[in-house]
Amino acid sequence: SIASADMDLNQLEAFLTAQTKKQGGITPDQAAVIAKFWKNHRTQIHESLISQSRWDNVLKNMNWRVDLKAQLRHIDQINTPVAIVEMELGKNGQ
Repeated sequence: SIASADMDLNQLEAFLTAQTKKQGGITPDQAAVIAKFWKNHRTQIHESLISQSRWDNVLKNMNWRVDLKAQLRHIDQINTPVAIVEMELGKNGQ
């Protein structure tokens, strides 16, 4: 929860306080350790989560076309344009 919300110090303190008050939650000592760890490693954790969750932003190929329907059951659908897009995504270096 802390990492996915990328909590600042105020949010972290409120969150950990709530966790210590919750039945079956964490102890104040555990909250202090978590807070210290988050303060020291917040940037690295956030960057790691972002790199794991985003697509490799490489578009290898793209094809597109616009088709017009020339014959249909219902006359009001004739000449209705339809766009077809095909994108091929890939990883960097592959």
